[in-house]
Amino acid sequence: MSTPPPLTPSQEKDPRVSGAPGPLGRTAAALCRALRSGRVPRPDRHDLDDCRRERDRWQRHADSYERELTRVRLDHAHLLAWLAALHPASAVLTPDSEAGPDGVHRLRIEAGGRQLSWRLHPTDLPLFVHTPYAPHPLAADSPPATEQAAHLRRHTRLLALEGMLLTRPAEARPLARPPARPPRPGEKAPPP
Repeated sequence: MSTPPPLTPSQEKDPRVSGAPGPLGRTAAALCRALRSGRVPRPDRHDLDDCRRERDRWQRHADSYERELTRVRLDHAHLLAWLAALHPASAVLTPDSEAGPDGVHRLRIEAGGRQLSWRLHPTDLPLFVHTPYAPHPLAADSPPATEQAAHLRRHTRLLALEGMLLTRPAEARPLARPPARPPRPGEKAPPP
């Protein structure tokens, strides 16, 4: 095993050169010396407590994030179940091509002349008892998520415009008069 050539003065000042002095390099060298000598420095009790507090704080953040993600996933599943109930002729539930019968499923719906699909978590499947089930994955794949989102936006705009064109505007009603305030002492009552 050969040793590396000694560092030149310009290389010693360059922090990018391996083994160059600096806070990180000195710490790494001290750690290597301690490990070679068999002496492992004992961590300070306060440092361990700080690390545990930091770990617990991050765990609380992760737990909060997971609760929020579960809530959003459940809201998403409820909306998809409602959408499947609105489209009973085209809605079908199939196992995902990568998952088995107990894994992730896909809800497929035809809307605006195109087939759309969404992945469903296995725990959300009881919401879809009203949806027909196909035991084998369907051959037609859904469009990429960006194309599907663009199609949904166009279809939603079209349905909104159709709704505005086919509904009669509300009749204008006369504004109600504000209630008359009682006269103050010494004031004359207003005429009716």
